[in-house]
Amino acid sequence: MKWIIIAAVFIGGAAGTYFRYIINFQTLFLGYPIGTIIENILGSFLLGLFAGLITYISLKEWVKAGFGAGFCGGFTTMSTLAADTFFLAGIHPVVQPLVYLSISLIGGLTFAFTGFFLGLKIGKKQKSREVTIR
Repeated sequence: MKWIIIAAVFIGGAAGTYFRYIINFQTLFLGYPIGTIIENILGSFLLGLFAGLITYISLKEWVKAGFGAGFCGGFTTMSTLAADTFFLAGIHPVVQPLVYLSISLIGGLTFAFTGFFLGLKIGKKQKSREVTIR
């Protein structure tokens, strides 16, 4: 059973990393790390949504690990956030890196909470449908 979880994390991580690469590649021409902001905010939302859903909906452990640690872990990136901050600090006044960090952190937390509460709402509605059908 443990190998299934490891395989799910591996596959999810590869998929998340691939989608992160696509977003970064599509936004490189902007000269600003908007791709990293998009990835981290969207990934925070997805992980929050997923966490809210699994509060009410039972899923196998390999699905949780594959999507949470695997896909969302591969899709979001703290190391690129740090590298982009240092890059911006080297070429822009101190305001640019602070704006970047603020958007990333506040946006990530806001979207994670929004996703979580939306997931709770959807999960609760789904759970009540299952009880009604039985």
